[in-house]
Amino acid sequence: MIIIAIFVLGVVLGSFVNALVWRLHEQTRKKEPSVMFAKDLSIVKGRSMCPHCRHTLAAKDLVPVLSWLWLRGLCRYCHQPISQQYPAVELLTGLLLTLGYVAWPAFDAVGVIRFGFFVVFTVFFVALALYDMKWFLLPNKLVFPLIGLAAAQVVLLAIWQRSFGDAWQPVAGMAVVYGLFWGLYKVSKGEWIGGGDVKLVIALGLIAGSPVRALLVVFFASLLGTLASFPLLLKGRKGMRQHIPFGPYLLAGCFLVMLFAGNILDWYQQVVTLNL
Repeated sequence: MIIIAIFVLGVVLGSFVNALVWRLHEQTRKKEPSVMFAKDLSIVKGRSMCPHCRHTLAAKDLVPVLSWLWLRGLCRYCHQPISQQYPAVELLTGLLLTLGYVAWPAFDAVGVIRFGFFVVFTVFFVALALYDMKWFLLPNKLVFPLIGLAAAQVVLLAIWQRSFGDAWQPVAGMAVVYGLFWGLYKVSKGEWIGGGDVKLVIALGLIAGSPVRALLVVFFASLLGTLASFPLLLKGRKGMRQHIPFGPYLLAGCFLVMLFAGNILDWYQQVVTLNL
């Protein structure tokens, strides 16, 4: 039952992610005449609406996944197609939170606190990845709150465990990856790494929890990015010119580190010990 509840929670949060990303992007277009008033695009006060006809949606239109299936992917009011992105993001968020719950190492007091932050981080990760894939941008309105939440986790755990000395590990992890990405950004003049990625790794380094884990985030991101870019390599130079956002891979790498870094590092230490 808990697994089902976690999945349902994830699906509902995925619906929120879809609305959040759309509203944030619409807010950037506020000078265009077709854009709604600020109050209509408010994250807190705005009512859910169709992205095409802007008709306010009723409660029966807002049931995650099921409403989309019932309406066959069409708006009830203007009959325009609603992107498959909406149910896909809802299901993805549900699956990610379910995977996190199943793979979570322990649910003692500290484990529960960490899992609570994990849920919030995952919502931010999905939102940032979706925004970056659609518009090649990591918005400050998502990145800065994520940095604040990551710092809050470090401080809260240090207070809870009465171990302020351990707080230097996440800070060191942040410093390592931030220094690496800032250097790449400066050397390439923004060609290799975007400014949004530089800011994002501040949060990811804190979330990773140590320099080794932070570098593991970069390793996973590079590996996933390389695998995803392989089809472009097969297309030749023309394919290589296409812009590929790196943010989603960094976020995916950090997600993997949050869940599996402990097991991976334990396995690595065992392999090294056996070879000595």
